[in-house]
Amino acid sequence: MNIKTFLAPSDVLLDFRARDKVAVLEELSSRAAAVLNLSAEAIAHEIERREELGSTGIGGGVSMPHARFREVKKPFGLLARLKQPVDFEAIDGQPVDLVFLLLLPASSQLDQLNTLAAVARKLRDPKVLADLRLATTATELYKAVAA
Repeated sequence: MNIKTFLAPSDVLLDFRARDKVAVLEELSSRAAAVLNLSAEAIAHEIERREELGSTGIGGGVSMPHARFREVKKPFGLLARLKQPVDFEAIDGQPVDLVFLLLLPASSQLDQLNTLAAVARKLRDPKVLADLRLATTATELYKAVAA
């Protein structure tokens, strides 16, 4: 699965500012809600509920918060590079500076797994991570992850 199918250039945020994990999740939920015409509170609630099961901080300064929604018909992503890393309770204990929020259709478990796998593969690639952290524009950030 190609990341371009669920991440638009307009959904990439460079030098995103947030004081902590909750603020990151709430602000990204609000942005996703505006694009998808959904309730920001509902998105934030589901994302935070997923976080309660275990941190989506996958290590290496990366987090992949995600949740499933009946209203979402195809995967949707938001990518944010944080201005200052925040504690995300990641598995390696390192603060997170790259957050890829995913909203997934509740109906297709295969789509969910394929989407999560595609993002995880990209965000585990050392060259992609270096390019994401060196990007000086949102366009460069998008190109680094969607190439």
